[in-house]
Amino acid sequence: MTSPNWLTITRGTAPLLVSIPHTGIELAGLEARLVSPWLGRRDCDWWIDKLYDFATDLGATVVHTAISRTVIDVNRDPSGVSLYPGQATTSLCPTDTFDGDPLYRMGEEPTPSEIDRRREAYFKPYHAALQAEIDRLRGMHEKIVLYDCHSIRSVLPRLFEGTLPVFNLGTNDGKSSDPVLQEKVAAILAATGETWVVNGRFKGGWITRHFGQPQNGVHALQMELSNRGYMREPTEKGAPENWPVPYDATYAAPIRARLKKILETAIAWAAR
Repeated sequence: MTSPNWLTITRGTAPLLVSIPHTGIELAGLEARLVSPWLGRRDCDWWIDKLYDFATDLGATVVHTAISRTVIDVNRDPSGVSLYPGQATTSLCPTDTFDGDPLYRMGEEPTPSEIDRRREAYFKPYHAALQAEIDRLRGMHEKIVLYDCHSIRSVLPRLFEGTLPVFNLGTNDGKSSDPVLQEKVAAILAATGETWVVNGRFKGGWITRHFGQPQNGVHALQMELSNRGYMREPTEKGAPENWPVPYDATYAAPIRARLKKILETAIAWAAR
């Protein structure tokens, strides 16, 4: 079956599936309904696809959507239930940004029927692609690792206090992955000299929680990176004139090397 043009699937044979759900900037015709197209793209996981572009050289399979999370967030519970009850977060089809700024002009917010259409058009195909690649790779390997790639601004008072650690590894409180794999990745993080945490503010979104089934040979990790780890993040709230900053391969090289070690370790662990 032919994939829609916004969905890219690059197939490998290693026991590693890399999911990139939040680097999309296509707004699917919403531009006129939004406060501004820039605001509709501000919370993108900027340059994560570039940061991890070595993954295919390792033999990993990569699934990537070009659709913006403003249209629909494919890492949320499709029913709309919050993944972090009692904490501020954005919804399946968000109407505000991470900072709490309204995304839509007054009266232009998506209706329930429109949310249903977006779920059918964008959410379901992305998850069907992940499931198909999981099934294909499980047919080749006794166990595989699903690695979900994310990033976020280092300071977001609405979502968390203070400054977020550079590395935020989530395994749904240990439910989505074998503890040995979690420990191996944590050891790499500890050796970086950067701040890090396991199952802190970000424990893993819907992708990690839904697909992470160690009992069925699928071990899911979410890596949430603070932007400052790989880009010259402004200290003030991002504005059109300073956000996003351009991708700088030299600046990103140190964290990229550490991420490569993590993926290599995951492959080796799954293949042993």
